[in-house]
Amino acid sequence: MRVVPFIVSGLVTAGLVTVLNMQLPAGPSKTPRLGYFLSPQSGFWQNAEPVNTSFNGELKLPGLKGKADVYIDDRLVPHVYADNDLDAYYIQGYLHAKFRLWQMEFQTHVAAGRLSEIVGADKLPIDRMFRRLGMVYGAEQTMANMEKNPEMKATVQAYSDGVNAYINALKPEEIPFEYKLLDYKPEAWTPLKTYLFLMYMSYDLTGRGAVTDLSMTNAKNYFGFADFDKLYPNVEDSLDPIIPIGTRYGKPSIVPKAPKNVDSGYLNSTATATTAMLPEAPDKDNGSNNWAVSGTKTKSGRPILCNDPHLGLNLPSLWYEMQINTPSHNTYGASFPGSPAVIIGFNDSIAWGVTNAGRDVIDYYNIQFRDSTLSEYMFKGVWTKADHRQEIIKIKGKPDLVENIAVTVFGPVMYDRAYKNASTEGKYLAIHWTAHIAGKGLETFYQLNRAKNYNDYLNAIANWSCPGQNFAFASKSGDIAIKQQGAFIARWKRQGDFIMPGADSSYMWQGVIPENENPMIKNPVRGFVSSANQMSTDSTYPYYLGAANSFPLYRGIIINRKLSAMNNITAEDMQHMQMENYNVFAEMARPLMLRYLDESALTTDEKKYVDILKSWNLRGDYTEKGATVFKCMWDSLEVGTWGDEMQKSKLPFPKPDASTLLESLLRDSAWKFVDNINTPDKKETLRDIMLLACQKACKNLKYLETENKLEWGKLKDTQVRHLLQIPALSRLHLPIGGGENMINATKDVHGPSWRMIVHLTDEIEAYGVYPGGQSGNPGSKYYDTFIDSWAAGKYYRILFLQKGTAEKNERIKWHMSFTNS
Repeated sequence: MRVVPFIVSGLVTAGLVTVLNMQLPAGPSKTPRLGYFLSPQSGFWQNAEPVNTSFNGELKLPGLKGKADVYIDDRLVPHVYADNDLDAYYIQGYLHAKFRLWQMEFQTHVAAGRLSEIVGADKLPIDRMFRRLGMVYGAEQTMANMEKNPEMKATVQAYSDGVNAYINALKPEEIPFEYKLLDYKPEAWTPLKTYLFLMYMSYDLTGRGAVTDLSMTNAKNYFGFADFDKLYPNVEDSLDPIIPIGTRYGKPSIVPKAPKNVDSGYLNSTATATTAMLPEAPDKDNGSNNWAVSGTKTKSGRPILCNDPHLGLNLPSLWYEMQINTPSHNTYGASFPGSPAVIIGFNDSIAWGVTNAGRDVIDYYNIQFRDSTLSEYMFKGVWTKADHRQEIIKIKGKPDLVENIAVTVFGPVMYDRAYKNASTEGKYLAIHWTAHIAGKGLETFYQLNRAKNYNDYLNAIANWSCPGQNFAFASKSGDIAIKQQGAFIARWKRQGDFIMPGADSSYMWQGVIPENENPMIKNPVRGFVSSANQMSTDSTYPYYLGAANSFPLYRGIIINRKLSAMNNITAEDMQHMQMENYNVFAEMARPLMLRYLDESALTTDEKKYVDILKSWNLRGDYTEKGATVFKCMWDSLEVGTWGDEMQKSKLPFPKPDASTLLESLLRDSAWKFVDNINTPDKKETLRDIMLLACQKACKNLKYLETENKLEWGKLKDTQVRHLLQIPALSRLHLPIGGGENMINATKDVHGPSWRMIVHLTDEIEAYGVYPGGQSGNPGSKYYDTFIDSWAAGKYYRILFLQKGTAEKNERIKWHMSFTNS
């Protein structure tokens, strides 16, 4: 029962907001209007949901074309049965609003650069960043393109109408808790909000490129291109790509040509150094695992598809589970509150899952303007007229801020004199992003929901442009496949890894790789397909994929190793595999570390931690101490190797990947970067650096032991945080292992956001779980229902019901009927 805890947490939250001066203002004040917030009639008390709440209802709503039934099961998952597709999406919008209204609107406020409007001037840097990234601009482009398709226009409009039907009937006391806390009210939903949310997902999965290009430019300028190329290589030695090594590729349709001055004007140029960094950037580990095994490797002889997208662990959850049944399709899976359709899931015939491709789809161009009006810029040897876009940012309790943004042939100018820091003075950087190109991404999921076979799958994902994704597929007919799909630029080597000259047209994109030349494989001999955000191909693929530091390596290695060795696979086997905590990176790195560690120079206490490392089983289980020892020692080794260079540089740049350090040291223990540049009279060896790293790590380990944090799970301290970062509304200190370089990629506030397993037998056997609950109301028992199961590695058997059987199923608890008013 969550009523008492919710009331207590509400009072605690009100106190925290007041005492800790949290950034939750009402007008110029940094506290909510407590009279309104605590009002017995309409305040937060009214959001406390009795444990015996009934969700039954007979609803008559304007705009519905027929009759529909929604059966809600014991996990609060709705099963929608509608006479037509538009009514189904109307009802989906209604249900999303009923259970997740604040979350879906808050996320679109973030995407639109409107946080200051509801939270105050402290969030202005984030708002300005999103406006200048062109988030609204990109959403408008996509919406205009999608509305050319009458079917898709009607779908998004029906969804919006359903959201508004709920909002229009909302009573003051029913307004979600967070609105009361922040002292604002819901506004009408529009189709643009749906596209803004999808634009935010593009940012979340590709937006690190807006940081990477800047920091990589700094690294190249600091090290020089020759050393940079060694520290940030194009491919790793240990790569086990998505498409198996040895696959043959045809000749490319596009052969991009590098500019004639690429060496002097780009690779070896230092003219674009900058400390400009975004105030907020997506997590570098936003990624996923997916795989599909064919019937040749399963006990049943039928395919199994698995997916677990790795994103921020938030409450309310990013996902909302549901089933949609109409005459055109019967689909189940995880949906996005804010968007129609099922995003990751299955239907009567197929299943699909996605992972982030990690490809570079964002570039910066250095623009030369004629004068401070930014009316004209140099391009192809002539002054070219710039367009301008005015973005008005409303600020709670303060005057509006007007952003006048110049728009070039590449895209909006993100950095200019009005948005700068000391290092960008006099520089104008325009951003070129495939998310600004009018896309049709939502149509991909619309068609996947209805797909019956492999050809339908290919036709559906052909609509996808940004962010690049690896679409895994399996069907009842026995096919499995994976394809990397998106609008990927045909680049010459190193194009876009650094800021490019904007006046020279030879640095422009020279075309998008044809969709049929994107990496893919169907029914491979090895009996499975998989991806874990690693590079899709080896170096024989004819197009440049980008710098290897964009692609994590080790999850892909262990997934492929395990799937290769498995036979007679069951859905239960796949559950265990998704929770696998084996660290294959540590398997490769530990022997190197111990080989070059002079144990005779260690104290008794230090040897104790080394013994823990030696006896460690290489797993990141919650109680393992060896995982903590390994991380501390490896981190210390990285600092010992890179710390001198990073300290000497005046500009921020990313430390090279762990795979670069490991593979370089395995090739050459006397690698030049082992030497400390701050000690010119001495040349350090790997033994010197490893000993010092161990000694420093042991000091940290001793402290952790006194704090009772030597166990891996206690150090990692996984939590699922409320979107407003309010502890009382979050779930803290969860007992779960996993982490970086493990299949179970659970970190502190990031990890598997939806685990799904689909066994494509005649009667589909499917399992799922996510770290949250179906309700976004902190006062509901369904707010965090699934978190304990998720942390324990337990799954729910998915209730996938045919029309006509739902009403009689013993797990169905409530019924809602929908008709036109």
